[in-house]
Amino acid sequence: MATQLDTVGHGIDGLWAEYKKTGARPLRDQLILHYAPVVKYVAGRVSVGLPRHVDEADLASYGIIGLIDAIERFEPLRNIKFETYAIPRIKGAIIDELRSIDWVPRSVRAKARAVEQSYSKLQATLHRTPTDAEVAEDLEMTDVEFQTALRKISFVGVVALDEVFRGGERSDRSTLGETLPDSTAGPMDTYEVKETKEALVQAVGQMAEREKTVLTLYYYEGLTLAEIGDILGVTESRACQIHTKAVLQLRAKLADRPEGTSRRTKGSAAKVATGGPDGTTPNKRVPTSAAR
Repeated sequence: MATQLDTVGHGIDGLWAEYKKTGARPLRDQLILHYAPVVKYVAGRVSVGLPRHVDEADLASYGIIGLIDAIERFEPLRNIKFETYAIPRIKGAIIDELRSIDWVPRSVRAKARAVEQSYSKLQATLHRTPTDAEVAEDLEMTDVEFQTALRKISFVGVVALDEVFRGGERSDRSTLGETLPDSTAGPMDTYEVKETKEALVQAVGQMAEREKTVLTLYYYEGLTLAEIGDILGVTESRACQIHTKAVLQLRAKLADRPEGTSRRTKGSAAKVATGGPDGTTPNKRVPTSAAR
């Protein structure tokens, strides 16, 4: 089928170049169609653990808003993959819309905050990651009540490592692409990325093996929670709980970093957080063709 993409003459790179040169709406629409499978991929990831009444098609429609935003802001000359730049923004748009319709009970949000605060307090006191029993005791819960709370929090479905370093209004948040240093990055940028990488590696290193395994398989290998559950010999629901607990622990650890940590440094952490355990780029299965 002949399209504007064909007439540009250089495939997707040519389409990008022409769109950034002219800003033509038809060219933008072609980019949206080309990258639509990435939105479907992200929507599918976010939908895992959500209540059944949340339609994945609705999530995809929310994600299109993020895709359009990413297309308009993306700078091809920075020499990074568009998918790397767009995925956090697409996911952010989906999460923002879910929050705007306030489908999560306030009691569940309160539980999530309480658990995170408990992890933070106990980690500061014990100088290690607290056990489930210790957190349950601090929250004045039985072990069964604590596991039930984790299960309810996991159904929120929006507690994710990608969000650890994102805060404030959406327009003020940094995405992965925006935090990648450009060719003019100075010594301070390099130092901040190195410092943040070390903080994240240290935080992950202090976690229990099962939590580390879930984070590695989910974020670095791109497996679904169902696939992770099969590997660990647990149900998908249990894998979702372990993921939620691991992220809450990381949020607590990284929230306790020195006050002097700059917004730029926190943004740089997003880059490290989406890299492999050694800070390398993860082997995520998110190329446009694979996301179909």
